[in-house]
Amino acid sequence: MGGTKTQTIQKSKPVKKRKAFLRFLIFLFIIGLTVASAYISYDYVMKNYLSAGNKAEIVIAPQDELKFVIPKGANTSDIADLLKKKELIKDVRIFKLLSKFNGYDGMYQSGTHIVSKSLNYDEMMRVLTTKPVSRQVTIPEGKNFKQIVDILYSKSIITDKQKFIDIANNETFDYEFLKGLGPRDYKLEGYLFPDTYEFDMSVTEKEVIVRMLENFKRKFKPEYYTKLKEMNGMTMDKIIILASIIEREAKDAGDRSIISGVFYNRMASRDKTLRKLQSCATIQYILLKLTGAVKERLLDADLQINDPYNTYMYEGLPPGPISSPGEASIQAALYPDETSFLYFVAKGDGTHAFSETYKEHQAAISKYGLR
Repeated sequence: MGGTKTQTIQKSKPVKKRKAFLRFLIFLFIIGLTVASAYISYDYVMKNYLSAGNKAEIVIAPQDELKFVIPKGANTSDIADLLKKKELIKDVRIFKLLSKFNGYDGMYQSGTHIVSKSLNYDEMMRVLTTKPVSRQVTIPEGKNFKQIVDILYSKSIITDKQKFIDIANNETFDYEFLKGLGPRDYKLEGYLFPDTYEFDMSVTEKEVIVRMLENFKRKFKPEYYTKLKEMNGMTMDKIIILASIIEREAKDAGDRSIISGVFYNRMASRDKTLRKLQSCATIQYILLKLTGAVKERLLDADLQINDPYNTYMYEGLPPGPISSPGEASIQAALYPDETSFLYFVAKGDGTHAFSETYKEHQAAISKYGLR
């Protein structure tokens, strides 16, 4: 029995040696593969990434341009899948590996990017981590809703005017300053804040509206709400209506608060005639609605147009704003000058002549010959 046991032990030794040698070969293979992969990756990085200072500017020929939109909140995996779907990359795994290895994860910017099928992985990642392409538009103070729509369309910010109008009139926008608005042709008249905006090329109509309403929210400061609460008979909408008229009437910044004071004086007057604000700007708003254009000089017949916005015919403020006022006009509506003026007339140089009596006002009209 002892001899048999010795023989079994002797036979098992070569098997163990072979297994150990095989494990050693596998270990060497893994080490070699790791080193080779590291070298290839390092060589790729050195050639394509780490020489950032020598990177050539990425230029895409107009005929090769393609729009690629990164949705908000998209991660590297989402982006890689979209690129593959659009046939802009060949391998999702390679894109994800290189993105992680070279620190691009978390750097991609949502929005529209101009890319090309000819871009390599490095170039694609560089483009997608830069600022998205956008369009800039300036909405001047004093433009009405329809004019703002036309400007947005002319700058290709929106592509469907009627869709924009329908969304503005029918969608719900949860802002405190929009509560309690009276009936009007355009619900958001006066509240699309005038400013210079930069919009992504893939922006939707509703996103444009929300951006402008958010801007209004920022510009109408907390102290304005405090002041509004102190003003008897004035609401947010009435302040914006008044500010919109001031915006259209005042060319000179120094006149705004004085014009505001004139309107407050007239609204508080016991004289029914004086309570008609007689603002030419409201007549021009009516003409814009009816004809699409304003007049350089109003005629007496224009003052007889039967329209709720005709402040020569109806007392007090019109049903809604006639333009989108800037912050200065909103301030003027909230903080009017305390004067005895009841009239003003444009002098033709951007400023106004103010009068306390009708007789003085008629003299000013004769002097400047303008309405």
